Amino acid sequence: MGRSRLTPEREAELYDAVLDLLREVGYDALTMDAVAARTRSSKATLYRQWQGKPELVARALRHCKPVSTGDVDTGTLRGDFAELVRRADEHGQVEKDAALMRGLGMAIHGNPDLHQALRDVLLDPEVTGLTAMLQRAIDRGEIAADCPALPFAPHMIVGALIACQLMEGRPADGAFLSAYLDAVVFPALGV
Repeated sequence: MGRSRLTPEREAELYDAVLDLLREVGYDALTMDAVAARTRSSKATLYRQWQGKPELVARALRHCKPVSTGDVDTGTLRGDFAELVRRADEHGQVEKDAALMRGLGMAIHGNPDLHQALRDVLLDPEVTGLTAMLQRAIDRGEIAADCPALPFAPHMIVGALIACQLMEGRPADGAFLSAYLDAVVFPALGV
């Protein structure tokens, strides 16, 4: 797929429109026709750039995510997580992501293409960044290499984001995430 035809500004405009439509109508009701109309482009242009709706949605989510685990290295694991929480809280990203992910949650179950696109474009790069962050902590001696909680670190973090909304009816904010890291994640990792 040749993405070079779009300028970065135009691509960002398209991604913003996709996320706006997702928030307005949800994944199932989102159509390439609606994206084309909202962005004053043709469906042919959209299909030249992205294979279809699942890839377009996944790439829009990735592009509009200002916080990435791969971008943070403060020199300590606690510092890395504090920086991630600060950035996410600063941009209101936790709340935005929670709203979008709730909307996509049900759609994922009925759409294996969307599930795979989200894994490939959004989840796997974040897990890779988290794994690198944890490996740096092991290399610095902050975490034991044989810590039994290591393989479950991504599950603990994703679980916190989902559970806060499910159990308390609100997205996980910076205060919740900081407290959760201190009470659950760091002790589990022996930090």
